[in-house]
Amino acid sequence: MGFQGDEETGKGSPESVPKPSIFRYNSPLVQVALIGLVCFCCPGMFNALSGMGGGGQVNPNAANNANTALYTTFAVFGILGGGIYNILGPHLTLFAGCSTYILYAGSFLYYNHHQHQAFAIVAGALLGIGAGLLWAAQGAIMTSYPPHDRKGIYISLFWSIFNMGGVIGGLIPFILNFHRDDAVSVNDGTYIGFMVFMSIGTVLSLGILHPSRVLRDDGSRCTNIKYSSVSVEVVEILKLFLNWKMLLMMIGSIFIGYIMDFSFKSRRTRGLVGIGVVAVLGTAIWGGGLAKQLDYSRHDKPTHKLDFKDHTDFAGPFVLYFSYGLLDAMFQNMVYWVIGALADDSEILSRYTGFYKGVQSAGAAVAWQVDTQKVPFLNELLVNWALLTVSYPLLVVVVMRAVKDDVEVEGKSEGAALPGIH
Repeated sequence: MGFQGDEETGKGSPESVPKPSIFRYNSPLVQVALIGLVCFCCPGMFNALSGMGGGGQVNPNAANNANTALYTTFAVFGILGGGIYNILGPHLTLFAGCSTYILYAGSFLYYNHHQHQAFAIVAGALLGIGAGLLWAAQGAIMTSYPPHDRKGIYISLFWSIFNMGGVIGGLIPFILNFHRDDAVSVNDGTYIGFMVFMSIGTVLSLGILHPSRVLRDDGSRCTNIKYSSVSVEVVEILKLFLNWKMLLMMIGSIFIGYIMDFSFKSRRTRGLVGIGVVAVLGTAIWGGGLAKQLDYSRHDKPTHKLDFKDHTDFAGPFVLYFSYGLLDAMFQNMVYWVIGALADDSEILSRYTGFYKGVQSAGAAVAWQVDTQKVPFLNELLVNWALLTVSYPLLVVVVMRAVKDDVEVEGKSEGAALPGIH
């Protein structure tokens, strides 16, 4: 396989420059928005389903065990997903990944009637495989399709669309269970509603173009590589475990996207400022979580269950819950920006993002079982906060040592043309 053009800038010998249009189907903007809609319908609805607690069931054991199976297989196929994407391309990878979300929601519909965990656990394991494929493809698209100086904005666009899935998805159980006063599992219509959205996302995934067909406004393509091979991908994925940038990285979305694209001329400085902003906000939000957690424990839970109708009591926890969602979007945006700054080629970035999601999912698999083992809530909070805090200096090291600076690139280009630019 050969590369044409410059892998770092994403530019090659331009073909005819396309007519500027925000509705051009093969533009990076439309394709990133489309993958955002796919994730709105599939993992976005999954987040809403998980956000109900226990998958909408009063007894959370089935959901905990299903999620343990899910993130165990996700850890493996997250790492392998980039290679699979490079072999199969976006259509087959995304379609296969999205279809497993429908099965997972359907397993809880089944559980509503039969109370058998086996189907939910198997569906969770299959969803882990599908999620690994979907997020590897999503990461490759989101980090390689945009121009290198607009990755932050495009990534924040994706996260805004994707996170709306959790918001809209949260309205499904709210509306369908609004008049129920007793604490029971959600009704069948809730799961059917999720399955409808997930089916729509699966169909939309067929509209994603291969990176070789996506044309930027300057006439350059995301990559000229057509398809990889199994042997190549096995070797390249194994190399990631020796890649210091990947190993270090593993240990207001619009706002952070703006900071990381426009705040300073220096690309490296933008990255450091973005990490600093997320670190400060993250510390404040986790501090708020600690203050709330001190009010109760696993063995001394509040007797009164919160309801949105309890305006005074509900407001504080709601703001805190909302803030955690905001922090998640900002942190993910920041990490994907850093990954996207390490390379521009879709083939390489699909492996990087797959590796990231795989290791992230390994941690999630452990977390679900930790909760099943009835570890004190305060211990869980402190460990999570500590791990997140450790990630910030590691990200700083990656940015300082591995992210190429726009200022340096411009200085080089004044003396000699960059390779592949004519």
